[in-house]
Formats: sequence, C-alpha cells, structure tokens
Amino acid sequence: MMNVTEGFITVTGGKVWYRISGDDPGIPLLILHGGPGSKSSDNDPLRQLGTERPIIHYDQLGCGKSDRPTDTELWTVERYVEELEQVITALKLEEVHILGHSWGTMLAASYLSKKPKGVCSIIFSGPALDAQRWERDQRNYLKQFPQEVQDTIEQSEREGTTDSAEYKQAMMDFYKKHMCRVDPWPKEMQEDLDEMNQQIYNFMWGASEFTVTGTLKNFDATGYLHEIEIPALFACGRFDEATPEATEYYAGLVPGAEFHVFENSSHMPGIEEPEAYLEMVREWVNRQELRPGA
Repeated sequence: MMNVTEGFITVTGGKVWYRISGDDPGIPLLILHGGPGSKSSDNDPLRQLGTERPIIHYDQLGCGKSDRPTDTELWTVERYVEELEQVITALKLEEVHILGHSWGTMLAASYLSKKPKGVCSIIFSGPALDAQRWERDQRNYLKQFPQEVQDTIEQSEREGTTDSAEYKQAMMDFYKKHMCRVDPWPKEMQEDLDEMNQQIYNFMWGASEFTVTGTLKNFDATGYLHEIEIPALFACGRFDEATPEATEYYAGLVPGAEFHVFENSSHMPGIEEPEAYLEMVREWVNRQELRPGA
C-alpha cells in the first residue's frame, strides 16, 4: 500500500489542506490546481507516481477542504504566491518539480518570476498565461457553436442572468467540447464544478471562461517567460481552452522548452487520456533528473 499523509498548513488568511501520496525517495512533484476557486482531484492519475516519488496536492485557500474565508483582499495572485511559498517551506521541499494546471499555470509563472531556489522543472498544463488571449480564444471557439447557444451566452452576460438554467446549459455545451470531452462526465468532475468557490472565480476571473472581468483581467506572463531558466514543458489537448497555438507560442518564449499535445483531449487530459498524461509526466520528471548536472 502506498503511504498517504494528509494535514493542514497555516498560511496567510487561514489553513490549507494538503495530501502527500507516496514517500519514495524521488524528488517530490507538487501540483497547483486550476480555478481560481477549484480544488485538488482525489482521482488524479498522477497520484500513481507516488510509488516513485512523493506526489503533493493542496487545496488553495478558499477551495476544497481548506478554510473558506470570504475576505476578497485574500484573492490576489501575490497572496496565492505567498501561500505556495508557505506550503513549500512547511513541507521542507528543498527540491521540487511543479505542475500547474490552468489557473495553476498563472500561479506557477508568478512564483517562478521571483527566481525561487530548488525548483527542478516546471510543467505548464493547459496554460492560461495571457488572460486577454484566453478570452479571445474562447470567443473564437464560441463562434463554432449554434447561434442559439451564442445568443443565450451573450444575452445572459449582458443582462446579468448568468445564474439562469439556459445559461448553465449553454456553458455545459461549451465545456463538453473544450473542457472535458468524456461523455458522460465522471461524477467527481461534475461534483468539483458544483463545489467550486464561485466567489473567488467571479472575483478573480469573471462570470465565465470567455468573459474576463475580474482581477486577472490583465494578467499576462508572456513578458517574463523568457527569464525561466529551468526545464519547462508546455502541454495541452487538441481541443483545449488553452489552444495548441497559444500553448506552442508560450513554449517558444522559454529557452529550450518542450511542447506536447494530447490528440484526444480538451482541457482535462488527466481525465480524458489518463494513461498518456501519467506517462508524459513520469517520463518528463525522470528525464530531468537524469540530465547532466541535474
């Protein structure tokens, strides 16, 4: 049986829950979940790598099993970076690989901009590194949907009725093409969406994937990606909200970065192609540790 440790870490604003799967001697892999306002997945296939190295998940403040304060002053990139630093310190991670997914890539890029020591490699999975580009890309996808779906979304956002059943259905039509193409969705995926902290999502992002009105509206990491000096891998699905074009562009900004596309996935390759996702991450982290001078 794989050893699993859970607990809480005190961070600025409250306590966050963490879980370590495995206690083998390999360099730990730390996962930064998406959102903002989402949570760690209990069924993340990456947990299987716990037979080779510790796999660490934590629910960011306000999310999942962590404390859920409502003070909007806590919902800043800077505080989430500080929280990440506090988690790394508390768990004594002198060396670590990091994988950020979706909003987690914003967090990862912001953290790396501070040039932290001890990060062996970074995986940007489904990267959202330029909020304006993300919005444009979703709106381009939206043009491929029936006019009725487009009208429902536009009207609901204009009139502030984004909690209507019609809007939710239109969003689901979009999600089933560009977020997760497994049909039907796994129960956990639906539950995670239902449990999302909407206060954080709406405050930092907005009403939907294609309308950025929150504090992340002008987030853009592209100006400093070239400063990343550690091995970097950028990955996305062929139908991902993080489009292959955008993902490849980001990869091109980081010296020596690699780029990977999951041909049968959208934004959740861990659910859509779990074995391929697991194998990509396993191969990547193992290869980084075998590099001369690593």
